[in-house]
Amino acid sequence: MSNFRADHVGSLLRTPEVKENRLKWKKGEISAEELRAIEDAGIAETVKHLEATGMKAITDGEFRRDYFHLDFLKELAGVSVTGGIEANPNAKAAEDGFTPPVLSVTGKLKHVKDIQVADFNYLKTVVSQTPKVSIPSPTMIHFRGGRKSIDINSYPDMDEFFADLSAAYREEIAHLYDAGLRYLQLDDTNLAYLCDPKMRAAAQARGEDPNELPRTYAALINSVIDNRPADLTVGIHLCRGNYRSTWFAEGGYEPVAEILFNSINVDRYLLEYDDERSGDFAPLRFVPNNKKVVLGIISSKKRELENIDDLCKRIDEAAQYTPIENLCVSPQCGFSSTHHGNDMSHDDQWRKLDLTVNTALKVWGEA
Repeated sequence: MSNFRADHVGSLLRTPEVKENRLKWKKGEISAEELRAIEDAGIAETVKHLEATGMKAITDGEFRRDYFHLDFLKELAGVSVTGGIEANPNAKAAEDGFTPPVLSVTGKLKHVKDIQVADFNYLKTVVSQTPKVSIPSPTMIHFRGGRKSIDINSYPDMDEFFADLSAAYREEIAHLYDAGLRYLQLDDTNLAYLCDPKMRAAAQARGEDPNELPRTYAALINSVIDNRPADLTVGIHLCRGNYRSTWFAEGGYEPVAEILFNSINVDRYLLEYDDERSGDFAPLRFVPNNKKVVLGIISSKKRELENIDDLCKRIDEAAQYTPIENLCVSPQCGFSSTHHGNDMSHDDQWRKLDLTVNTALKVWGEA
């Protein structure tokens, strides 16, 4: 099992070339093939920089995606992307009032083509360390809209919906494994949203039981990963929103901790712990000894660089609840969950990633 003391969540600030040419492609000014060649070059350059920090788990920065979740999920048959969700209350400017569209299920869910395999096949040709792929958690299709966003004619029975969703994910993951993937990460906002009293109330208003949903989601995730090969490490990242350095949810892990750590059969938890929105480390008392917790104590939202001694102290605080040998360190989220990127420069990003590796070296003597 991969045991990286220094990790990162996945997305990185796009290079200017990737950003500009993606826009040109959307306007029909360049072809998909031309864009892909530009993305290839941007990924190859960025991967070299990432490996130079000492990081051992290497993603492609999600350079080929507009949104960390939509680009993957819309490739499943039966998924439609429509409308928008209410304006982000934490947006810092009027233009940030925009929020991503909503997913709905309008037909039978099916894996009809490989989604990440070609991207992974390219990534593995340009890395010398472990290539890692982050995909949205299967829960992402359910939470925002609940039962109302799932076509009643396609799925009168929700058990059938979860079974089809699980089968589609298993197929994609099996193909990634066959291509050589050994470190997979699921990005899950919903378990983190269920830590927020407002989000719990909203789920209740949609007719869902916020105490039952974590169990439903644990069962769904397990149905996807339980029969995986022994050498495939699976991590799950819990996120409270990361659009252009803003967020959607707040609240500590306590409401979901027991189910999160004991009922979801992943190997690693990448947890946001960058500020008071994430609560204290006490929920880590539920973590069993065979699992690793990656503490996201370095902010990918703010430009200011954290102090390494303060980070070491925070790791010591967390170690009061779970042994220090079961802990790792990372930025709290990606640097560019959407193509827009967070409010920081490339230099800021690389300083944060250097700091992540240096913190791991200082605490554990290894990255």
